Amino acid sequence: TICNKMAEFEVEETPHNDSELLKITPLGAGQEVGRSCHLLEFKEKKIMLDCGIHPGISGLAGLPYIDFTEPEKIDLLLVTHFHLDHAGGLPWFLQKTTFKGRVFMTHATKAIYRWLLSDYIKVSNISTEDQLYTEADLEDSMARIETINFHEEKMVGGIKFWCYHAGHVLGAAMFMIQIAGVRVLYTGDYSREEDRHLMAAEIPAVRPDVLITEATYGTHIHEPREEREARFTNTVQDIVNRGGRCLIPVFALGRAQELLLILDDYWANHPELHDIPIYYASSLAKKCMAVYQTYSNAMNQKIQKQLNISNPFQFKHISNLKGMEHFDDVGPSVVMASPGMMQSGLSRELFESWCNDRRNGVIVAGYCVEGTLAKHILSEPEEVVSMSGQKIPLKLSVDYISFSAHADYKQCSEFVRAMKPPHVVLVHGEANEMNRLKLALNREYEDDPEPIQIHNPKNTESVQLYFKGEKMAKVMGELATTKPKHGDKLSGILVKRNFNYHILAPSDLSAHTNLTMSTLTQRQSVTFTASLSLLKYYLHQLSDDVVVLPLSNGREGLRVFGAVTVVKEQNMLLLEWTANPVNDMYADSVLAIVLRVDTDPQARKIPVQRIAKPDLNREFRERLEVMLEGMFGEESFKDPTSSGPDQINLEVDGFEIHINTKTRVVTCAGDENVAEMLEESIRRLYTTIMPVETV
Repeated sequence: TICNKMAEFEVEETPHNDSELLKITPLGAGQEVGRSCHLLEFKEKKIMLDCGIHPGISGLAGLPYIDFTEPEKIDLLLVTHFHLDHAGGLPWFLQKTTFKGRVFMTHATKAIYRWLLSDYIKVSNISTEDQLYTEADLEDSMARIETINFHEEKMVGGIKFWCYHAGHVLGAAMFMIQIAGVRVLYTGDYSREEDRHLMAAEIPAVRPDVLITEATYGTHIHEPREEREARFTNTVQDIVNRGGRCLIPVFALGRAQELLLILDDYWANHPELHDIPIYYASSLAKKCMAVYQTYSNAMNQKIQKQLNISNPFQFKHISNLKGMEHFDDVGPSVVMASPGMMQSGLSRELFESWCNDRRNGVIVAGYCVEGTLAKHILSEPEEVVSMSGQKIPLKLSVDYISFSAHADYKQCSEFVRAMKPPHVVLVHGEANEMNRLKLALNREYEDDPEPIQIHNPKNTESVQLYFKGEKMAKVMGELATTKPKHGDKLSGILVKRNFNYHILAPSDLSAHTNLTMSTLTQRQSVTFTASLSLLKYYLHQLSDDVVVLPLSNGREGLRVFGAVTVVKEQNMLLLEWTANPVNDMYADSVLAIVLRVDTDPQARKIPVQRIAKPDLNREFRERLEVMLEGMFGEESFKDPTSSGPDQINLEVDGFEIHINTKTRVVTCAGDENVAEMLEESIRRLYTTIMPVETV
């Protein structure tokens, strides 16, 4: 039974304590797009978010700044989706570094990651020695990757996390991470717009303390989907109508499936285009379609209903093209080829082959990273440099129609308003776009009653935030069966597991934890040559709870404080007690008396006839009278016959003072200050003479 009432413990600590520091450090995608990788540090836990490569930089230089961290100290790595700029560095990180933590991604992401990175290895236009990893490294990395379902909660070493649908691409996830009550939401790449096959990103029901969100499009706003699709299909038709070839560079998975659905639907409604072929040029085509059919549950309701009737991914007007050797390049055609930014591969080959013919056209349909050919041709240069190093005139038409499923300013602003986090960290955006977004969000919230702090760190630059949360302990088990009342004292064992606190009765430990309750008995032997009766005399002055124990074999024993057993052996004493903080204190006190009696000659000079239980009440009264005589003089005492056995009467400065020696209460009708002063003096004298009361 878990009691609804929780005991709250607030811990006062100095401001900016290191244990309160949350650090977020971009190791990639800090004021840039590409090589997304962020390090989250809090309460001695380290989480890496994504591990991508930069599409515009090859070799080791395209990796995140891993040398700014210690991989072996990272507890957890969460990958949001399969795109190279978020997952492309993962095989290298898992196989080539000292990282020993756990890795999680969604089922669909893991399935597509395997094929997408395999394709990347094959089409990379770099020498074998410069490759980051091999097919074998990729295969080995698969064994280390664990999967997580959407909305499924996982716990790794005190780090609690779960994920939401992010839109963007199949399997893309936002991760909510909770450490010691502090929640961080990492969106990765997301889109709040539902398209032909993907659902929109979810709005989490739980408010995060920190939101790490993409800033890819800055303050730009996407054109409506219907207008964008119409412009795309019209542009494709214009190119083929003039006898040209239309190249659409895409990544094998992601936006490609969206564009295929649009083109197949458009061709079906335009019979005049049926003679013009559409090719999907990817060696992964069949594997990709199998993955999309397997994980249809991660798509929107429209596509799921359609799958119950027929498979929308079995296209009637689109053919698969494995490579150039299978391509009969005669007449107008539409070719979708990977990779999307044309750094290498089939899309690059086709571009170089077609770029000097004015009839041809290329449609850039996704976001382009600085340093890639796709980004370069958007500036409409007169010539481009081929992969072999030759300059080629650029005569074909270049159109940019973004189907990139990233959040624009409108989506980002609405998402931030829905989440209302105290802190927003912008990542995955070019420096200028990110600054514009930061200024726009600051303007939007400058008059808001709940201000939001916007951060846009550079790579390796940490955002440092402090969270001072109250510690709460949950009462469980037997202690929770009775609802507590205000002011009740609760006694139990405080158990800390990861960052959660519970108060339990000792008997409930085994039921609610992996702990067990044990009893420790302590024994101590000391040399002792005096008599037990003498020791008993002194122990009576220490405690009012001294009991003689009848023991066998002629031995003698005492029980002190109801907790410590003292047994007299020949020239030796054996002390025994059940260990706990109170009993240990009692045992120390008894041992101090034993050592004094055994080693101090003065302690043994008490006459035998006096070795009995001392009358401490009589001694207290005698010493009290001596103290009062010293304070007020002998003449202050009134006739003893007017006083009872527990009463002392005085007359001081005309005021009568009555003292009860049993209750130690003082009354003085004329002066309350005198009464208070006397009661305090009497209390101190009493605690000095009288033995300790057993708890």
